[in-house]
Amino acid sequence: MSRKAARIKALQALFAVDLGRMAPERAIEELLAEEQLSPQAAAFARELVMGTITARQELDAIISKYAVGWRLERLAAIDRNILRMALFEMKFYPDTPVNIIINEAIELAKTFNNEEAGKFVNGLLDSARKELGR
Repeated sequence: MSRKAARIKALQALFAVDLGRMAPERAIEELLAEEQLSPQAAAFARELVMGTITARQELDAIISKYAVGWRLERLAAIDRNILRMALFEMKFYPDTPVNIIINEAIELAKTFNNEEAGKFVNGLLDSARKELGR
């Protein structure tokens, strides 16, 4: 399986954690048990979940800076977690092309929310990209 599948599973785990339903380790393990990912994809999903949670405060500060007119807690939980995960990957995976990270985040927003969410995610990540030097 691909990094795309790993990102989907990581997002689902982050969403479950954000809504207070599960501990991070349990969320990722349960979601990975549902679908067979390659060892590399499963490791990537774990890194995304645990890294995003560890860097959450820093990532939330970036989101708050660029989500003009929106308080972080008012964002849809799915969008908030897509943004956190994409920003984590942009910041800590410099070898992954930024256009791939942003495009995957847009697709996740469209899939799990709607077309407008995709536009919002695109705009915010593009602004943050410049700050992160990507």
